Amino acid sequence: MSTEGIEAVFVETHNWGRAARFFQSLGFTLEFETDHGSGQFRNGDGPYVFVAEVPADREPRSRIVLKAPDVFTPDGDVEVVSPFAETHYGTREMTVRDPDGRLWSLQAPGGE
Repeated sequence: MSTEGIEAVFVETHNWGRAARFFQSLGFTLEFETDHGSGQFRNGDGPYVFVAEVPADREPRSRIVLKAPDVFTPDGDVEVVSPFAETHYGTREMTVRDPDGRLWSLQAPGGE
């Protein structure tokens, strides 16, 4: 079974306001903003970008999230770091490791 392309890019920032203005200056539209320094942007029909503010003592990271179907089992050559688990934002996420040690997130629709 295969993934369905890139679902999202998750980006951490030290300054939500500056990051929001940056993405809007690049043509992204703010789809929604939370009350804790995060929000989701989209530009066209492609993947969304979710930006979240993190404390100053934490290095901002980013990650690419691959879209997975409702029912997904990776092939034998994929190392599963953490199996699918429900998230607080209504999806299920799994983490896998590629042959070079990079971690990848897979996101599927949440359970009913």
